[in-house]
Amino acid sequence: MIDVLHVGIGPLGQMMVRSAASRGGFRIVGAVDIDPAKIGKDLGELCGIGRLGIAVSGSLDEAIRGKSPQVAVVTTVSNLAAFEPQAVQLARAKLHIVSTCEELLFPWRTQPELARRIDKVCRDSGIACVATGVNPGYLMDFLPTALTGLCQKVTGVRVWRVQDASIRRIPFQQKIGAGLTLAEFEAARKAGTVRHVGLPESVDFIAARLGWKLDRNTESVEPVMAEQTITSGYKPIAKGMARGVYQVGRGFVGNNEVITLTFKAAVGEPEPYEEVRIEGEPAFSSRIAGGINGDVATCAVTLNTVRPILNAGPGLKTMADLPAPSWFIDGA
Repeated sequence: MIDVLHVGIGPLGQMMVRSAASRGGFRIVGAVDIDPAKIGKDLGELCGIGRLGIAVSGSLDEAIRGKSPQVAVVTTVSNLAAFEPQAVQLARAKLHIVSTCEELLFPWRTQPELARRIDKVCRDSGIACVATGVNPGYLMDFLPTALTGLCQKVTGVRVWRVQDASIRRIPFQQKIGAGLTLAEFEAARKAGTVRHVGLPESVDFIAARLGWKLDRNTESVEPVMAEQTITSGYKPIAKGMARGVYQVGRGFVGNNEVITLTFKAAVGEPEPYEEVRIEGEPAFSSRIAGGINGDVATCAVTLNTVRPILNAGPGLKTMADLPAPSWFIDGA
């Protein structure tokens, strides 16, 4: 059994708790959230699974008092600057960190100074920290690089992730702009509040893993418009409103586009799928018809990374630094 502390008990954090409690292999010993409405409540009851006998704490010190968690499962923020103080506190408490912070996946180019500071506090504290999830963390970055293990030569990596966001949690639907007017979407796009976070980091991860030195890393964000009224999401979406986002990340060596990551998430998307196409020797593609439920898979990938982080060695890690995560049962 691995003793875990859950940090962040929002919609994703609650799903993570339910997943950890149901599968075995994990002993939940504490939980932290800054929301006054959650502090003091039984964690299990808050997450809809019955009493666990663990009260949600408002501080890390309170949550771990008299306990010895090995790993903190952190589902709080997407922004690396906001994550840094949390990482410092957890590292100094000697807890390994598995986080869903998207900008933490591979921050060495986008935010190198922050990455160095987090790496240093982790090394000084003797703990490992890694960011993961379904995307970024697996389907659009780790998996494509793993598939290139079949190749003698690689000239391009193309990935498509097309999702029906109707089945995703409400904050995800809001993050992709579902239900906004075109003007509202454009304002949110300019403000940087409507987008899938982590696509540039995924491009950088692939490039670093394959040894490509990129000259450019670009990203485009466009709305997916509703052509008819859609009622399958968290709220009705009228014709002419945004039902999601179409986003493309591109990595260039010179003028050669060697990496293309296409992300489309929209309420009412009729044909979801995941596809990786490797150009090289041999050239091939791998497709998952119907796609993968991102919320379920994010919980799975995150929890499946808890075991390998224990022996990763100190510092800020990427998914390439750890053994490939796999599902495991209690006692494995």
